[in-house]
Amino acid sequence: MATAVSKPARMIITLEDNALMANIKKALKLLRGVASVRVATIDDDKTITPAMSRSIKKARREYANGETISCSTPEEMQRYFDSL
Repeated sequence: MATAVSKPARMIITLEDNALMANIKKALKLLRGVASVRVATIDDDKTITPAMSRSIKKARREYANGETISCSTPEEMQRYFDSL
């Protein structure tokens, strides 16, 4: 009987105080089932996927055609959202 092998789940934790990093890494490693603990900054991965590239191109086309909404202030943006 073959069993399905699932992909490992990943968890992202954002810390306000980097001084906690070492202790949290140690604590996570003590948990059963934790395969690894890695520290990365949010801007580590700058890869643009094909789906992201399509979305960027679409947004650029819409902007060029005047099909976008722009707000100069937070108040202007709020008025727009309220009008929806």
